[in-house]
Amino acid sequence: MTITVRAPVRIDFAGGWSDVPTFAGEHGGQVVNATISRYAEVEGRLLAGQIRLISEDLGETFECPVDETCRYDGHLDLHKAALKMTGVEHGVELVSRVQVPPGSGLGASGSLDVALVTCLLEVRGDHSRSAEEVAELAFQLEAVELGLTGGRQDQYAAALGGFLHLEFSGDGVSVNRLAISDDHTRELESSLVIGYTGQTHFSSGTHDRVWQAYREGNRDVVDAIHTMKQLVTPLAKALVAGDWKEVARLVDANWLEQQRLHESIATDGTRAAEAAARRAGVWGMKAAGAGAGGCMLFIGPPERREAIAEAVNQAGGTVLDFRFESRGVRVVT
Repeated sequence: MTITVRAPVRIDFAGGWSDVPTFAGEHGGQVVNATISRYAEVEGRLLAGQIRLISEDLGETFECPVDETCRYDGHLDLHKAALKMTGVEHGVELVSRVQVPPGSGLGASGSLDVALVTCLLEVRGDHSRSAEEVAELAFQLEAVELGLTGGRQDQYAAALGGFLHLEFSGDGVSVNRLAISDDHTRELESSLVIGYTGQTHFSSGTHDRVWQAYREGNRDVVDAIHTMKQLVTPLAKALVAGDWKEVARLVDANWLEQQRLHESIATDGTRAAEAAARRAGVWGMKAAGAGAGGCMLFIGPPERREAIAEAVNQAGGTVLDFRFESRGVRVVT
């Protein structure tokens, strides 16, 4: 029997970077984000005596006998780490696909972590884990097993779904669901454009540069992360109230702070998309996730949405269709 699991990716409105334990352990962090209708999907099934790992979007395959060690070598390491973290000892085939461009900034690797962990637990017959437990195991997969620098927001968003205000300590997460009405959800969909800049980013490298500067006490970096954290509470209130101009203003303020973190956060692609969108009448924007390429979020008047989307396309970007997704990770077959 094949088990198929789907976990949504997220957009982040404010507070990114403060969810990383390096900062959250000292000062506490908070993020407001929401999941959208693009997914990391994993199919899993038992396979006699063999490990077979396939990433359809990356075009990579790994195979080995079940009694051999799957060494981390930069090829499908998330899949290999998920096997180890979930304690799957028998043969298995995993096939994954992700519905966003690589390096999108939409938390796709965190969504893939969650989908992999959930699928392997289902293959094992372990149905006892809560969404929060799955999210934490998926975070540990990257942060501990693979030693990658990053925060917890992506895994918790993918596991839980919906509009979330997440608060972080060094090793804990408090989950606050935002009560966004259906009408407000549709209004925000009509005001929001998600555009891929065409430039892939790799967030772990960006994180390493920023956190090195943070540890060295770089004032711009320290102040920027604190300021982005402070934007979260008013932005969450504006989302619930349906005040889209205020949401856009705060998103724009977050983008200014993001760019203080490192010169690589704003790229030629993001600058071109930003200039085009501002000429088209956008209210506010930011880079998704860590920045340094990937996707950008543009919020503007609903009547200008098509013009903003066209401007982003003309600037070399690609607009992604989406709806907001209220559900987190789930077994679909």
